Amino acid sequence: MHSSAHSPETIAIHAGRTIDPTTGAVAPPLVLSTTYLRAVDYSDTESYIYSRYRNPNRLSLEECLLALEQGVEPSGRAYTFASGLAATMTMFQALRPGDHIVIPKEMYFGVRAQLHEVFVPWGLRVESVDMTDLDAVRSAIQTDTKLVWVESPSNPTVKLTDLQAVAELAHAVGAVVVCDNTWCPLLQTPLTLGCDVVMYSTTKYFGGHSDILSGALIFKEHSTYSERVLRLQEVGGAVCAPYDAWMLLRSIATLPVRMRAHCANALAIAHALENHPALSAVHYPGLVANPFHDLAQKQMNSLPGVVKHGYGGMMSIEVKPTAMLTALHAAQKVAGQTKIFARATSLGGVESLIEHRKSAEGVNSTTPEGLLRLSIGIESAEDLIADLLQALAAVE
Repeated sequence: MHSSAHSPETIAIHAGRTIDPTTGAVAPPLVLSTTYLRAVDYSDTESYIYSRYRNPNRLSLEECLLALEQGVEPSGRAYTFASGLAATMTMFQALRPGDHIVIPKEMYFGVRAQLHEVFVPWGLRVESVDMTDLDAVRSAIQTDTKLVWVESPSNPTVKLTDLQAVAELAHAVGAVVVCDNTWCPLLQTPLTLGCDVVMYSTTKYFGGHSDILSGALIFKEHSTYSERVLRLQEVGGAVCAPYDAWMLLRSIATLPVRMRAHCANALAIAHALENHPALSAVHYPGLVANPFHDLAQKQMNSLPGVVKHGYGGMMSIEVKPTAMLTALHAAQKVAGQTKIFARATSLGGVESLIEHRKSAEGVNSTTPEGLLRLSIGIESAEDLIADLLQALAAVE
C-alpha cells in the first residue's frame, strides 16, 4: 500500500501493485486475455469486458503514474497509449477544427510534424512562440485559445519554460495547459506547478531500457476533456499493450535510483565539457552559467529526496567548425569516434546515446548544424567523460 505522504521511491515500488489474491504472488501477474466473461444479460459493468477498454496491467500502470504525478485524488486520470505520439495524437484529436493552440518554437520534431501535417490541414490553428519569453507567450494567447503546449526542458537545446507563469497566463482565458515532461520524470511535477495535463513518452525514462514503446497522459483532475480523450482512445484503440504495461510497471520500481545516476553523471559530464576548446556551447541547466539555472533550481526539484540538485540526464553540445570541417561534419565526426556512446535515436535508457540531431530530424530541421544531443546513461561517469574527450580530440 502507498499514500500521497510517501516518498516517490516508495510510491514507485508500491503504487498500482497488490498481492495476487489467488496465488499470493508479490509480482503482479501478466494478463494477456483480450476478452472477459460477461454477465448473462451482457449488461454494462465496471469490470473487464475487452482489453481495448480495460486491462488489469494497464490500470495498475495508470494508478502508479497518477500517484507519481500527484494528480488530485480521487478525480485525477491517467491513460496509457501505444506510444508517445499516440498520446499526443489523441490529445489533439480531442480538440475541434478551428480551435486555437499555442506551441513552443523549440519542441520535439515528431509532435511538430504531427500538428503541421495532420492537424493544421484538419483545421487546428497553431501558433508557435518562444516559451522562454513570457511577453511573447502573453501576446500569443488569445481569448479563444483552447490549449497551450509546453515542453520543458526543450528538445534539443534544453531550454526551460516557467511552467507556473505560463499556466497562469493560459488559465486566464480558460485554456488547458499540457506539459511534455518526458525529459524530467520525478524531478519535475507539472501538475503541482499549475499544468492541467502531463504527457510522457514512457518509452524513455519510465521504460529505461530501450525495449518498450508507450506513452501516457496524466490529467490533474477529471474533466470533459479527459472524458473525450478516454473515449477517443477507446474507439481509436491506441492503447498500451498488456505486456508493455507490465514491463513498464516493473521498470518504474527502479526509476528513482536510475534518475539519481542519470543526473549525477550528466552534471559531471557538463562540468568536464563546459570549457572544452572544441565546443561552442554546452546546454545543461545544472551549470551555474546556464541562463536557465535559476529556474531549474525553482521547478526541477519538486520532489525532494529523489535526487539532490537534479537537472536531468539530457544535454546537448555544439561542436565548432574547424579549418577543414564544417560544424555539421565536425559534429558527425565526433559522434563517429565514440566507443561507449551509441549513435542512436531515443533517450532515457541505461545506456548512453549520442545523436547528430539535425541529421535525425531531416531537411526541415532548425537545429544548429554542430549540435549533438547526449542521453547520459548510468555507466561510470569517468568512462563516459573519457569517451567524449577522446572523441572531441578528433576535431581539436
